[in-house]
Amino acid sequence: MSFLPYFSAETWTLLALLITLIVVYGYWPYGVFTKMGVPGPKPLPYFGTMMEYKKGFTNFDTECFQKYGRIWGIYDGRQPVLCTMDKSMIKTVLIKECYNIFTNRMHFHLNGEMFDAVSAAEDDTWRRIRSVLSPSFTSGRLKEVEPSLHLSLSMIYQLKMIKFDLFNPLFLLIALFPFTGPILEKMKFSFFPSEVTDFFYASLAKIKSGRDTGNSTSRVDFLQLMIDSQKGSDTKTGEDQTKGLTDHEILSQAMIFIFAGYETSSSTMSFLAYNLATNPHVMTKLQEEIDTVFPNKTPIQYEALMQMDYLDCVLNESLRLYPISPRLERVAKKTVEINGIVIPKDCVVLVPTWTLHRDPEIWSDPEEFKPERFSKENKESIDPYTYMPFGAGPRNCIGMRFALIMIKLAMVEILQSFTFSVCDETEILLEMDKQFLLMPKRPIKLRLEPRSITSSNTTSISLKSPAT
Repeated sequence: MSFLPYFSAETWTLLALLITLIVVYGYWPYGVFTKMGVPGPKPLPYFGTMMEYKKGFTNFDTECFQKYGRIWGIYDGRQPVLCTMDKSMIKTVLIKECYNIFTNRMHFHLNGEMFDAVSAAEDDTWRRIRSVLSPSFTSGRLKEVEPSLHLSLSMIYQLKMIKFDLFNPLFLLIALFPFTGPILEKMKFSFFPSEVTDFFYASLAKIKSGRDTGNSTSRVDFLQLMIDSQKGSDTKTGEDQTKGLTDHEILSQAMIFIFAGYETSSSTMSFLAYNLATNPHVMTKLQEEIDTVFPNKTPIQYEALMQMDYLDCVLNESLRLYPISPRLERVAKKTVEINGIVIPKDCVVLVPTWTLHRDPEIWSDPEEFKPERFSKENKESIDPYTYMPFGAGPRNCIGMRFALIMIKLAMVEILQSFTFSVCDETEILLEMDKQFLLMPKRPIKLRLEPRSITSSNTTSISLKSPAT
């Protein structure tokens, strides 16, 4: 008696063909790095090496570096990803060939209404938007915006923004079956919840409408600067007219400033507070500088803030240990050879910044918090392609200067009145969450002590990153 169902020969042939196609589809892309002669962990059918992310992508990157050296290959689903910590290759990818070959980041299609945000835009669209936005982030413009930061610093710690999970079902679906990306995009699926984006777009559109009527033109902020650039382009003709931002592009840039700005700044502030609490001698020295530059809690001035050398060292060292961008990636628009390695078209090149910043061959005692690494005497010896908390090249973080000012301003205001210290609930060795952006797995818990009151009057605080 046969345990197999009775099918015709044609049906069995189709089933055999289907099974063969499924097997071939599952294994087909995983010979890329073997052909390139690049080592790396063994991929699983369909998933590639993504299951290794369960241990945390920072841990995975570090393990690969220790096992395979400065260049290795992994697979995000079916997508080949060439990981490199080679300084020469990093410079070529992020700087030399940025405009010609490595212009774009990985595209997951599901950006929703934020398809034209500067972080998601590609090629000529990205160049145009970036060129319009760049003047808004010069030192002069940031100095104009700085007074408004004093009124909104508390929001850094309170806003709960969007969480990007590496094992989000939509992300996994696109990683395993890339052809579904455009289909889901047409069906209006997005990583950004529609109720969140709809609310912000409606609010920003209302604000912009009020600005357009001239009710708030005296206000200096990034939204107004973008509106002014749009009005300036409207008076031009020909090719220059296309350089201005559309209404939707203005709203998208405002949205990405909110999402990316608060998310990353809050996490960076949490890590900085943690580093100060666990290194009290550093905090004491920083408070001495603050008291010297701004005695008796005098109002913070932009020029003086920018001249605080030790504050700059402390922040740079904190960003070395906990970079805003723990991974940088670019997509090859065409096949190219770099340092004897032929990188095929559509291959992703990834720089594991977290691991690069903790490379013992580059940094002595890499796990130690030593702000003196970035003193004026030592800073000149740091290779720019070994320290990239905001990325590097034409497509680095456009809000880098703004973020640094905001974080410095917030930390000075806090340390003028308070001191951070560890408490019984403080985790000494932080565990990172499995998200795209770097953040602790659990809230950082510290004690906040008023400087002018004895230590018996203390308050325990929980520094939560916005996405926890």
